[in-house]
Amino acid sequence: MTGSIAHSIMTIARFAVLAAAALALAACETDGTGPTAADAPKAEVASAKPAESSKPEPKPQASKPAEPAVDNEPMTHSRAARECWMKTEKTSAHADLDKRADLVNKCIDDKMKAAGAPAPKT
Repeated sequence: MTGSIAHSIMTIARFAVLAAAALALAACETDGTGPTAADAPKAEVASAKPAESSKPEPKPQASKPAEPAVDNEPMTHSRAARECWMKTEKTSAHADLDKRADLVNKCIDDKMKAAGAPAPKT
């Protein structure tokens, strides 16, 4: 009886450690878009003088929306295939694999024509 209780406690403890690790990892942001030290707000030093109430505080300017990143990578067949597969996965995920492959091939041909590169011979 004592062995089964100890086993149950060990199982619960393992589950608790696993859950804590999962929560800690879930809080991590790994895509590189999080704040950096340069973006952190600077701590304001309190002045010994009382604030003058006659000066109006300047309004903070609204931030502009982020502009999309300029894509400097040339259009290659592998890049076109990658982008087309991602697009197809988002838009036609439930379609038959052969149908998605046909859509991807057409998308690749369109991207390569738009980039001015000849479509590869198949």
